[in-house]
Amino acid sequence: MRTRRSTRRTTDSLPGMSLRLPTWPVAAGSLAAGFAVAQATGVRPLGGLVLVAGAGWCARRWNAEVGRPKTVGLLTVYAVAFVASHLLAHAIGAWPSVASVAAITGAAAYAVADAPAGRRLLAPS
Repeated sequence: MRTRRSTRRTTDSLPGMSLRLPTWPVAAGSLAAGFAVAQATGVRPLGGLVLVAGAGWCARRWNAEVGRPKTVGLLTVYAVAFVASHLLAHAIGAWPSVASVAAITGAAAYAVADAPAGRRLLAPS
């Protein structure tokens, strides 16, 4: 199995501090931003563009950091969250639904891709 080289860069003045933007806020935020854009403009495909852009950026980062299988898993979580938000909205309302699935998606991204390597879920043994 090939080992992936980390894309993290560190500064000399702050040893151990990463300059890398974590993916979890983008994954969670793009779900919320996509809904906000669709709702504010009334143009659902425009909200979809926000979702695709956020998921695409995250997918590139996840693939480089944790590999293709985990990237596919995280993208599946993202897609299922999108669908679940529509189903859940009938029960708890639109914004609470979006907030819930965005939080779950962000937590998954952190646990699988953004946490320190030794603390990640599904870490190689």
